[in-house]
Amino acid sequence: MGAYHAGSRAVQDRVGVRERADHVGASIGEGIKPVAAAFLGLQPLLVVGAADASTGEVWASALHGPPGFVRATGPHQMSVTGGGPASDPLAPALTRDGTLVGTIALDPRTRRRMRLNGRLRPTERGFTVTAEQVFANCPKYLQKRDAYEVVTDRPEQEPHHGSELTVSQAAFITASDTFFLATVHPGGADASHRGGNPGFVHVASPRELSWRDYPGNSMFLSLGNLDADPRAGLLFLDWTTGTTLQLTGEARTEFAGTERRVRFTVTQAVERPSAIPLRWSAPEYSPANPDPAG
Repeated sequence: MGAYHAGSRAVQDRVGVRERADHVGASIGEGIKPVAAAFLGLQPLLVVGAADASTGEVWASALHGPPGFVRATGPHQMSVTGGGPASDPLAPALTRDGTLVGTIALDPRTRRRMRLNGRLRPTERGFTVTAEQVFANCPKYLQKRDAYEVVTDRPEQEPHHGSELTVSQAAFITASDTFFLATVHPGGADASHRGGNPGFVHVASPRELSWRDYPGNSMFLSLGNLDADPRAGLLFLDWTTGTTLQLTGEARTEFAGTERRVRFTVTQAVERPSAIPLRWSAPEYSPANPDPAG
């Protein structure tokens, strides 16, 4: 199949960037290079996206731990210690042998990100992922956060489940400058980053939100997956309180001239207060962020 499947090719051809996509796609490899291994070992946060085989729902989840909890344990293998709490909707998929997963490690301090997609195998301490796609992305639309603190005395709180967004959750999304998008296709899964100035995600109703797809690397892995399979998972993270909002549903891309907008329909929402112990400093917005009102 190479770097791209039919869904990505369809979007590349529609936008007219196949040649550029071929050039950029040459950077996608199967191996974890030493510089990538060193980057992984410094990260306290890993976002994982996958489909739950029992429900068919696609979720994105944030895993955390002290630097070293995620690391390269071979040229084609990433190991993760811990797999998130049982209350996380992605937890069952992370204990199922052979689950296709997409992962992204993002460092707001350096505005660097690395993606690794592959097949999961549970272990006694967590899980490993056999890498099938490994690549880095440019810092475009990534907000810079200089430092983080780790809170050790978080009270455990029950997650809130719903089939639509509450008023406070809609406000949370509207104020966000970052979210993560999990998508799947018949041969794999992917987790990607979306960023912009607050307001770049528009909440149209308790069951629908949308965002403009900003110009990127022209690979169209996420939109290509959605072309093949509309199931998707979104993860919003409050960088100051550690609260996470996970959504699952379906997403479709609307094309209008040179612009694209993705519309997401919510079927389930899970809010987990103080789920992550990391407390990040205030953001410095990317100079590449467009005006969300534009």
